[in-house]
Amino acid sequence: MEAAQRSPDSSSEECTVLEVAPKNTCPLHQNKAWERFCLSCLVPLCEDCQGHEDHPTEDLDQTIEQSRTRLRERLTQLQDRRPQVSEALVLVGEILQQLTNQRTTIEEDVQSGFEDLHRQLDVRKSVLLMELDVTHGLKHKVLQAQMESLTSCEGDMSALEAQAEEALAGEAGAASLSEERELEQKLEELTRLTLNTDPEENDQLDLILETDGLRKSIHNMGTIVTTSAVASQSEAMGAGLEQCIVGHPASVTIVTRDKSGGACKNGNAILSAEVFTPDGSIVDGEIVDHKNGTYEFVYMVPKEGDFSLALRLYDQHIKGSPFRLSVSRASDIEVSPSTTTATNSAANATPSTGSSDGAKRRGKSPGQKKKGSKRASSALGTPRRKHQNPIEDDLIFRIGTKGRNKGEFTNLQGVASSSDRILIADSNNQNVQIFSAQGEFLSRFGVRGRSPGQLQRPTGVAVHPSGDIIIADYDNKWVSIFNGDGKFKTKLGSGRLMGPKGVSVDQNGHVIVVDNKACTVFVFQTSGKLVNKFGSRGTGDRQFAGPHFAAVNKNNEIIVTDFHNHSVKVFSLDGELVLKFGSNGEGNGQFNAPTGVAVDANGNIIVADWGNSRIQVFDGSGSFLSYINTSADPLYGPQGLALTSDGHVVVADSGNHCFKVYRYLQ
Repeated sequence: MEAAQRSPDSSSEECTVLEVAPKNTCPLHQNKAWERFCLSCLVPLCEDCQGHEDHPTEDLDQTIEQSRTRLRERLTQLQDRRPQVSEALVLVGEILQQLTNQRTTIEEDVQSGFEDLHRQLDVRKSVLLMELDVTHGLKHKVLQAQMESLTSCEGDMSALEAQAEEALAGEAGAASLSEERELEQKLEELTRLTLNTDPEENDQLDLILETDGLRKSIHNMGTIVTTSAVASQSEAMGAGLEQCIVGHPASVTIVTRDKSGGACKNGNAILSAEVFTPDGSIVDGEIVDHKNGTYEFVYMVPKEGDFSLALRLYDQHIKGSPFRLSVSRASDIEVSPSTTTATNSAANATPSTGSSDGAKRRGKSPGQKKKGSKRASSALGTPRRKHQNPIEDDLIFRIGTKGRNKGEFTNLQGVASSSDRILIADSNNQNVQIFSAQGEFLSRFGVRGRSPGQLQRPTGVAVHPSGDIIIADYDNKWVSIFNGDGKFKTKLGSGRLMGPKGVSVDQNGHVIVVDNKACTVFVFQTSGKLVNKFGSRGTGDRQFAGPHFAAVNKNNEIIVTDFHNHSVKVFSLDGELVLKFGSNGEGNGQFNAPTGVAVDANGNIIVADWGNSRIQVFDGSGSFLSYINTSADPLYGPQGLALTSDGHVVVADSGNHCFKVYRYLQ
């Protein structure tokens, strides 16, 4: 500052004067007031300051005001930017905390997993040693008995042999004749005695311990799954970003990238994708993980208009998201080759709450009938006379319209029933609504958010025997437990769950959680302790592709709807497959993406068939029995399903934004 106020001919002594000069006066020229400002030397000037005649100058007050204006602008810019930095700090802190929580959870899983293996190895070792003792004991008993028999026989022979030799060594006579004949008889009996002189057992005791395969399995057992993908660098492409045709599948490709913009080469990133309609409801679709860092989102919109497509990676919007999407009817636009390719790449996209389940559907060739179009019309509830139930199970009542007020819904999902109450998980309204068995609104609870006790996307609901309400929160990736009045108690599964969809309670009071994204069924205690888990992504008997809901039968077996595999599977509590039934189609006993499931007192299984917009009834062995007649007021994409205390069927009619109660007759 001292140098800035010094004129070219100033001296060191004058610098001392500068420090005590009055404010806004020139210390070099009898404290005359500064009036101008040299734009070349960047110093203030009084009327006597020399050496600046050829330099551009301006009024000092103007310079000061401009400087203050620029300073205020920079301060405003800083203040505007600071909340962004603060928010980023909170967000990164949350991710860092979640990363630490994940590490702790996985560490616990590794410890418990290997402790369980140790226990199983110890059990197997004990079994082998016990089997060795038993086998040895049996063989030893046989051989020991034979040894004792042979020893006894040998002793008898020695004794008789000695007696005979003694008799023969003596003098022959009539007196000893009787004794010799008795001895002769004993020798004959002993000689003719049936005696097994061949070994009655063998000495084989071998051990076959096939450890090579086990060692290889142990070497490859477990892997830490992660990616370096970040939302700010990842991008999307494809015709489905801008437009699609009503009722036809559209496709978007997502390319994940790391912080430097480099393409990620592996899959397993946590993606979510949603199409938002103008009125706020959500159209979901299917995310296919190609396992090479790229993903495909396939979706289908039921009506025309302007929409938004949101693509999130680890809950953060990717580059350009949300995208503006125009949906038109096929007659309004010409289908381009890219659109045709998207249509044929995955027929019949379905709302699986954005699950990245990898179950890709192959479409028909252009010359064949498109299944996607046919199923779209069936999902609108077109009556199927050939499938009508001969028993007239009439609609008792329906409750709800689209909206956000009491008794209104937006994308309702899970259903539960307890004594005289019906509970509905209202997904997009982030709450749970409670009604009487007669359909009268009683209460609702839920606050939107990502903190414990808040709801982000409730999809499944169940009632514990204790009266507690259990809610699967898809976006918060945990299960919340509230008391009967809606007061938060605790949460479970945080750090383990990827996308919980359905919840149920078994006869031991355990909480059954169907993880739609992880394609796994978890069994928890209400304390949060993991009891068991089973299932993985795939098409095998113990695998799932976007599982939705679960129910528990009187045998304490877990019944799971396997959405993209178009089947229902029944498991023991240990995760062993007991029963599997269903296939893709529209016939009796077939499914087009099953969702809700319930079990009646007789063990019959009631299943909501989402894509076919109907409810089917099966016996306990999976044989088709009948349909619930819904033709008078057709369903549109039914989701959760439950049985009321008076034996009726209540179903979440998600597409019609209401729930319906039907008479259920056997």
